Amino acid sequence: MENAPIQSSLAALERMCYAQLVKSWQETFHHPPPAKCGEALLRGALAWQIQAKHFGGLSTSELKTLRQSALSSTSNQTLNLAVGSRLVRVWQGNTHQVTVLDKGFEYAGQRWLSLSAIARDITGTRWSGPVFFGLKRGDL
Repeated sequence: MENAPIQSSLAALERMCYAQLVKSWQETFHHPPPAKCGEALLRGALAWQIQAKHFGGLSTSELKTLRQSALSSTSNQTLNLAVGSRLVRVWQGNTHQVTVLDKGFEYAGQRWLSLSAIARDITGTRWSGPVFFGLKRGDL
């Protein structure tokens, strides 16, 4: 049965404690999981990676569709940000400034399509950009 190794790996995930899931996450993604990330999310992301590695991940067009969807859900208009506004966040002793553009954001001399991409670049982990920059309620 060609799916036996996948089933075995997925079953192993189900038996892992939180510390083992964190270790597996670090080995898989090469960075620690986001703070306050629960077991269910760790298991789900790791399970997806196991299956994507075997069956193939998302196609280029699917990734493009997801990115466009993410952009439309966190657009400047949705967040009610005025063009030219500056967002400032201090992270690990460094101050990061983002300027709101008509379509996207400027950070570190580059144009970005989303705040989440900028937050990911700064922290090395996935963040909600609006939460990271204090625009939406959330635990920082």
